[in-house]
Amino acid sequence: MNKEVLLTNIYKLHTTKMGIDRIKKNLKLDTNDVVKYCENKILDNNCNIYKKGKNWYCEIDNIIITINSYSYTIITAHIIK
Repeated sequence: MNKEVLLTNIYKLHTTKMGIDRIKKNLKLDTNDVVKYCENKILDNNCNIYKKGKNWYCEIDNIIITINSYSYTIITAHIIK
């Protein structure tokens, strides 16, 4: 699966209320538009995007964003230790 599939469907990206809280906490974000933040990271040319199982993983700037490949729900994001 190539990353073009995710990039083509970037407009479908969304998350849940719990997802917003989790991502803000994990990344220490001070924004309420978590989806836009993740979208900007994913669209960055330096972002390493790969698919493993049912999820997309997007790595950039010491963070990793996990997205369900069927629903385009942002599940979580973490700082890479």
